[in-house]
Amino acid sequence: MSVKVRIPAQLRQLTGGEGVVECDAGPVENIIKQLEEKHGGISERMLENGELRRFINIYIDGEDIRFEDGLATEAGDGAEVSIVPAVAGG
Repeated sequence: MSVKVRIPAQLRQLTGGEGVVECDAGPVENIIKQLEEKHGGISERMLENGELRRFINIYIDGEDIRFEDGLATEAGDGAEVSIVPAVAGG
């Protein structure tokens, strides 16, 4: 059982340029741990004190995990997990 994790351009230097990484299905926090095991340094860019950084958004099949169970939100087999950094500017 796996999910596809879409990696934004800002983090691809940590994944060797890969835009999509496969991980085992499960809670988002476990998916982030898997990403860290495969691509060291990625979790520190996404998490702060064990919580998702406020400028990082994660969606599972288009649904924002902040409105679900946060890092405990389950990504089922075949789901698409998208990591989307917030964009600001003027």
